[in-house]
Amino acid sequence: MKNPNDGFIKGRLRSVTFAFKGMWLLITTEDSIKTQLFFGFLATCLGWYFNISITQWLIQCLIIGVVLVAEALNTAVEKIADFIHPEYHEKIGFIKDIAAGAPAFAAISSLIIAGIIYLPKIIAIL
Repeated sequence: MKNPNDGFIKGRLRSVTFAFKGMWLLITTEDSIKTQLFFGFLATCLGWYFNISITQWLIQCLIIGVVLVAEALNTAVEKIADFIHPEYHEKIGFIKDIAAGAPAFAAISSLIIAGIIYLPKIIAIL
């Protein structure tokens, strides 16, 4: 919550603190984030192993971030929906399903990117 007595710098530091708290809450409480972090770590290890190019690193890091952001936003929508209407409701279910589509799109995109980066390298080894 914004404190009117905070100056610009103090306000920004406070915002950063809230952001890190949110990241920590996601990492420690949400299985979907843990799963995506694992796959991001795995992709990072593959990048080191196969010595991918700078451009490939940039694309890989970007898509890992996109997947994590999509998962975080999906979690936020689900938490809000559950708070507003805790019991099952068809319209809330519809909203939650649409929100779940965002990380699904991001994850599919990440698999396509991983295939483009790593399949030629794996095939070259075989």
